[in-house]
Amino acid sequence: MTMGYKIKVNASNKHIHLDQEDLDTLFGKGYELTLKKELIQPGQFASEEKVDIVGPKTTFKGIRVLGPCRKDTQLELALTDCRQIGIDAPIRESGDVQGTPGCKIIGPKGEVDLEYGVIVAKRHAHFHPSQAEPLGIKDGQILKLKIETPDRTTIYDDVVARVKDYYTAEVHVDTDEANAAAMGGGIEGEILLDE
Repeated sequence: MTMGYKIKVNASNKHIHLDQEDLDTLFGKGYELTLKKELIQPGQFASEEKVDIVGPKTTFKGIRVLGPCRKDTQLELALTDCRQIGIDAPIRESGDVQGTPGCKIIGPKGEVDLEYGVIVAKRHAHFHPSQAEPLGIKDGQILKLKIETPDRTTIYDDVVARVKDYYTAEVHVDTDEANAAAMGGGIEGEILLDE
């Protein structure tokens, strides 16, 4: 028998996280990102800053930079984006960027030829330990997610649980996955758990 845990589901459009060195190259030495909007995950935000991404087939203009800076620059695309721009990016967990393709990033003050860092983010569910423990959910566990919509109710497998004391309950899918379920803006989904 399965029971459900209701959780916010948000679609993640293509975006980039920069390390400080690349931020300095693209926007100027010592540059700091400008807060546009705080995101649900504590401390994470969309910045006012945007960059252009150059791939073999086309250029994506005005890609939003998310903050704060990370250890490694990481560009997150959906598979449809990858086909459009001509980059064969693997599906990976965020932060797992070694051995991935790169791209050219153009900012207002400079350019970066990124050697690696382009991924399709594996769908994942964030939890604070206080939210995960009562459900018996452990960090790294694979979960099922049900997205119920009028015409395209969808169950996604392979949702990675990410449990950290600086997270709060929220699922991230990419735009392809959101469109497949016809989910539109952020909605509530259901984590399916065996009783």
